[in-house]
Amino acid sequence: MTGRRPTALARGALALVLALVLALVLALVLALPVAPASARAEEPEVTGYALGSLAARVVARDADALTTVTVAAAPLSADGRRALRPPADVLRVGRVARRHGLRTELLLSNYSNRLEDFDPRAAHRLLSDPRSVRRVARQLAAHVADGRWDGVNVDLELVRRGDADGLVDLVEALQDAMPAERTVTIDISASTSLPSYRDRGYALARLGRAVDAVQLMAYDQHGPTWSGPGPVGDLRWQRDAVETVLRRVPAGKVDLGVAGYGYTWPAAPGRTGHTVTPARARLLVERAGIDPVWHARSGEWSARLPSGTVLWWSDARSYDRRVDLAEELDLRGLAVWRLGSADPLPR
Repeated sequence: MTGRRPTALARGALALVLALVLALVLALVLALPVAPASARAEEPEVTGYALGSLAARVVARDADALTTVTVAAAPLSADGRRALRPPADVLRVGRVARRHGLRTELLLSNYSNRLEDFDPRAAHRLLSDPRSVRRVARQLAAHVADGRWDGVNVDLELVRRGDADGLVDLVEALQDAMPAERTVTIDISASTSLPSYRDRGYALARLGRAVDAVQLMAYDQHGPTWSGPGPVGDLRWQRDAVETVLRRVPAGKVDLGVAGYGYTWPAAPGRTGHTVTPARARLLVERAGIDPVWHARSGEWSARLPSGTVLWWSDARSYDRRVDLAEELDLRGLAVWRLGSADPLPR
């Protein structure tokens, strides 16, 4: 008996120590702050813009990397009074995307094939007339229902400063005209100051409250018909543009627009630059036997061909850098212009 008593006491003491240690660890764990569900990391939303000409194989290729496909367009009539019925090829792309389990949005656009540019007069005629705003909202809601779209993307560009109220009225009218599960998103051109956004007809705070997402078109910083050679959307410029928007719109409602293309700036007099896909840019550089330059600070590529033509383009590597920026700023996601032009999206 006397030889067993110390062993029993030792075992009891050890059990007590272990219990105290476990209690202390549990108390420390419970004391740690727990991040609310909304603050925990989630996969970003990824929207891919598409034209009606998009091949079904491209949707299949990128489907695992996408959340939504936004298809252009339900064109705005020149008089600003009608949202024209989307053509058959647009409806086809929507059906293909839904077969892959993706959300789809129908894009309202004031792009004019006649002008080969956005039509500011059409946008003004719509946004300055409350009756046209209500009519177009009802028409779009009908197009969405008929085509089984999940929502509307408003892409009215070259909006006048004085039409800012009308733009807010339009997105609010769309929300009222559609069931709650349908979404309304809006594309806005990137700028780096609040006055610049106001000058472009964007009442950011009110738009942010009215829409489900603001998709910041953070590209076309440089282009062959409006600037000298430079990045399509420099990372530093994009950061400034996003951070300006975040002064008025919650990060959880902002998507960073990403370019999936590039531009050329010919050296020869009288020649006009044009858009190039990343694949085309790489081919031009390879054929010329030169090495492109990766600009880490801009997050884009450039090259100068023997002819003197300068290229800048944004590709899959550029996209990865924008994913990092979106995650750093805790944005809702990204929006890529456009599927079929951009490199395959990383899964």
